[in-house]
Amino acid sequence: MINKISKKIILAFVGMPGAGKTEASAYLKKKGIPIIRFGDLTDEGVRGMGLPLKSENEKLFREKMRKEFGMGAYAIKSKPKIDNLLKDHDIIILDGLYSWEEYTYLKKEFNNLILIDIYAEPAIRYERLLERPVRPLLEIEARNRDIVELEKLNKGGPIAMADYLIENNTDNTGDLYKKLDDLLNRLGI
Repeated sequence: MINKISKKIILAFVGMPGAGKTEASAYLKKKGIPIIRFGDLTDEGVRGMGLPLKSENEKLFREKMRKEFGMGAYAIKSKPKIDNLLKDHDIIILDGLYSWEEYTYLKKEFNNLILIDIYAEPAIRYERLLERPVRPLLEIEARNRDIVELEKLNKGGPIAMADYLIENNTDNTGDLYKKLDDLLNRLGI
């Protein structure tokens, strides 16, 4: 399936927390498409500081990164991994592109960047976030996180500029997978 691609492609999932970006990435990973998860930089950085993976330590590391490299920090720090994967793969996935600055940096570096907005209604996302096994959030916490991501992380721009939209309002993962497969077919992947 992936051999049909005539050029290297980067698919970047954008969307609000709980929309299904990680589920979409995991599905495509099972198809053999490598993934770069921006959040791995945070996990590695927190561990490197000798701290446990807790939300306050993650926030501390993210703020440190953005103070040092600007709002495009995660894209800048991920570029070597992206370049390396593109040597051996025609398509890769980016999970966790957040800021407008990350988007503009990557778009300048890679003209083959395709943004895919995974969308779910807030009430559905909040329910998912409450039920997730790792770092569950109450509805008020999830809503506050939405606001912070939009106001402080400039997340709205990449979502608005998405090349494609996948609506993910059901808990039927098969429905999400079919939509992803349909999009890959549309893209000739």
